[in-house]
This record gives sequence, structure tokens and C-alpha cells, in this order.
Amino acid sequence: MSAQTHLKSIFKDQYNPDNFFLIAGPCVVEDEALLMHVAEKVSGICKRLNIPYIFKASYRKANRTSINSFSGVGDVEGLDLLQKTGETFNLPVTTDIHSAAEAAMAAAYVDVLQIPAFLCRQTDILLAAAETGKFVNVKKGQFVSGEAMKFAVEKVKQGGNDKVWLTERGTTFGYQDLVVDYRNIPIMKEHGVPVIMDCTHSLQQPNQTSGVTGGNPKLIGTIAKAAIATGADGLFIETHPDPSKAKSDGANMLHLDLLEGLLEQLVRIREVVR
Repeated sequence: MSAQTHLKSIFKDQYNPDNFFLIAGPCVVEDEALLMHVAEKVSGICKRLNIPYIFKASYRKANRTSINSFSGVGDVEGLDLLQKTGETFNLPVTTDIHSAAEAAMAAAYVDVLQIPAFLCRQTDILLAAAETGKFVNVKKGQFVSGEAMKFAVEKVKQGGNDKVWLTERGTTFGYQDLVVDYRNIPIMKEHGVPVIMDCTHSLQQPNQTSGVTGGNPKLIGTIAKAAIATGADGLFIETHPDPSKAKSDGANMLHLDLLEGLLEQLVRIREVVR
């Protein structure tokens, strides 16, 4: 199945081969009101700009710096809210999984299973995700080259599933920073799959001594514009109406009020480079 056929099958009436697609939402499921608010606003913007849209939130955050950090409202509760959000706004939904055992459970509620960057080499997780028949979006590890991600693609396909995507999210630079090597976008597209740019996690400043991950959200637009210019098929942007009060990754999320203006610019860039 070609990359275009993949996208058409998940976006259906939203599908637009001339535009990038967007994966966006708050980092974690905090409550129903937040999910509904973000989904309503972002889906309205995307309809106006003809951008295919997938709603994203994590039902559980397994990878937190501090043991005291918020990890979720409960697995079933979080997944129920994700499914309800997708059904309310007629949107495909994605969330991340953290073990092979979670794959089948999460697949009952969402359309795309996201494999976190730190877990991109875990064969059992990739195979379990593949076996669900859902779309599988594998984030490139901060320690892995774009070339090496062909092995993740091969694992998912050998699990009987060719609906696999790859996401660039930066490469470890020192102890508390990441850099984006945009060569990875065309390199990973050579694996024959859609390639996405994670515009928010690529700006994380991890392992802070405070126990709270930092970030540099002022550069989200820069990361996104460069990704579109270098051929990314999709963008991943975590967004929140008040990042300062977000329960996870507030330091590198885009304020919801800034999303529309950024997407308008990105659509114009896409028109030039396509």
C-alpha cells in the first residue's frame, strides 16, 4: 500500500494530497472539557485550511522525569475520553503506548498507535502494535539515525502491517538539548512511508535538575516551517489553551491561540514547495 493510499484510508473525506496533515492536541488527557475544547478549535481551523487532522493526547504518561509528575486520569477513563472526542468531531485519534501489553487495549479506542522515541527499537512493542492492524507511528529515537529507522519499518511490516509512519523528533545533543537534522526527512521518506515532524518534542530540554522538562516553544514555528520546506508529509504539534497550567510538557507546547496563524503560514509554504 502506498503512502498516499495509507493517508486516504484514514482521512477519508478530509484527505488532501496537496497539503500536509496535522497531528495535534494536548500532551496528556487531563479532563473531558480540555479535550473537547482543543478538538473543536483545531478541527475548525483545519477544515477552513483544508488540512487533514488527527486528534492526539496521551491516555497515560509512562515516561516522566519525576515520580511526582502527573501520569493520567486512569487508563480506561483516558481512552474512553479519547474515543468520545474522536466520535464527537468525526476525527481519527492517536495515543502512545508503552508496552506490548498496551497495544491491543489502546487499539480498541484509537486509530493510530504511537510508539515513543525511547521505545522505537523494542521489537515486542512494534510487533504487538502491528498485529492490531491499526496505523503505527514510530517516533525516531533521539539516538537513532534516519537510515536506521528502516529496521523499525521492517519490524512493523513483518508483523503483517504496512500501515507504518515515521516521526522525526530531534537528536540528543549533550545532556540537556536536542537538534533537528532535516536530512532525516528525505532519508526516512526513502523507506516508503509518510514522514512527520514533531515540532514540539524536538524543542524539549530534557533531564532538568528541577525534575520538570524544559523547552523552547518560541521556535515551534521555525521547526515547522523548515519541516514543510524539506518535504514532511505531516506535522505533530502539541497545543494547550494555557501551557503554563498544563499537567505535562507545558514548557514546550504551543499556545492554542497561536496555532491558526502558524498553520496559515505553513499552508502557504506548502503551496510553494509541493
